Amino acid sequence: MKKFNLDLIELPSIKRVTVNGKRHYVKEDGEAVPYPSVTTILSSCKQTKRALHEWRRRVGAETANKISQQATQRGTSVHTLIEDYIQGKESTGVIMPNARDMFGRLRDVADEHIDNVRMIEGLMYSEYLRAAGTVDMVAEFDGKISVIDWKTSARRKTRSKIYNYFKQEAAYAVMFEEMTGIPVTQLVTIITTQEGESQVFIEHRDEWVGEFLKLRDQYELELQDSASP
Repeated sequence: MKKFNLDLIELPSIKRVTVNGKRHYVKEDGEAVPYPSVTTILSSCKQTKRALHEWRRRVGAETANKISQQATQRGTSVHTLIEDYIQGKESTGVIMPNARDMFGRLRDVADEHIDNVRMIEGLMYSEYLRAAGTVDMVAEFDGKISVIDWKTSARRKTRSKIYNYFKQEAAYAVMFEEMTGIPVTQLVTIITTQEGESQVFIEHRDEWVGEFLKLRDQYELELQDSASP
């Protein structure tokens, strides 16, 4: 087992709340201003909602619900395993064989490329982005500080199908720099699939921040429209 250097940063506390059924974050410094989560903003995108609606219609509601539940359980389990591993913790509880296999592939990537971990499951926000979220990890990937996002998938992904991952990670990079003063420009998406492979995508923050801001503005406009009499 590799021993990772943990140099974790403590940030001002924020907490998760639910506003109109959607995840938001609230600063705990006396200013109760809810920020929508990055995932809330991304899921509100018309293109994303249309694709999800078409998929549910194609496979049927019952099958779609089953697949979504399994994917959520698989993702949560694998995330817990890789985060515990990097922190040197012993994972407890029942672990499904497919989750253990997928974790093993992420572990191999982590052992080879990751060290000097600055944040794990860090809650952050940005005044500039007017958004908040929870980053999987900020650490060095091949010696360069990066936002690192662990993903699980039933099958191999193509880059053109995961642009929202890059937008999400770019938002986290901006939040991290805003709250710590430490610039992060490298985005690393690590995907493990049920088909038995790992994929690594490396992107630059500045290529995707503007795309996230477009979705943020669209989200605010839709809220204003829905609130109009």
